[in-house]
Amino acid sequence: MDEMIVSIIGRLGYLGIALLMALENIFPPLPSEAIMGAGALAVTQDRMSFWPLLIFGTIGTVAGNYAWYWFGDRVGYEKLGPFIDRWGRWLTLEWEDIERASEFFKKHGGWAVFFLRFFPVMRTMISLPAGLAHMNLWRFLIFTTAGAAIWNVILILGAQWLVGTFSDVQDLVGWIVIASLVLAVAGYCWRLYSWKPRAER
Repeated sequence: MDEMIVSIIGRLGYLGIALLMALENIFPPLPSEAIMGAGALAVTQDRMSFWPLLIFGTIGTVAGNYAWYWFGDRVGYEKLGPFIDRWGRWLTLEWEDIERASEFFKKHGGWAVFFLRFFPVMRTMISLPAGLAHMNLWRFLIFTTAGAAIWNVILILGAQWLVGTFSDVQDLVGWIVIASLVLAVAGYCWRLYSWKPRAER
């Protein structure tokens, strides 16, 4: 998969970054660490520039989060229940999880959207209850953009720090990309294997 990421970025450039980051926020096992890490490596090799990488990466992140927000806002609680009942096994979610996230969102609002951008899985999941609660769209976009931009800056600068600290950094970043992909997929597979509805626990 790391070769696929590098190939997409090589062919589509910044648009590839935006596309992959959007998909990462729709399908969490595709990690942002791998995508932005590969983009940051391209920056160090003068094949990309910092600001366009940050802008397109953030646009992709916001687009992916908006997809879940739109879904929650349009579908609503009434229609979401049957969807979770049918596909919750593959999402490792059940209705109680959605209700708990919604209650958390009602208490903490926009700041939840902002701060949960820094946590795996939750940075995508929080967009759904935001939509279900019909959070103001502009408020959602502002908090999501701010959190996503900061997270992407951390990822880019982290990869650049590696460049300045270690020799053979290309191989090192490549292994980090592969490791993050393997851990993300393995984590999802383990959660899928071990997850059970509350009634069966």
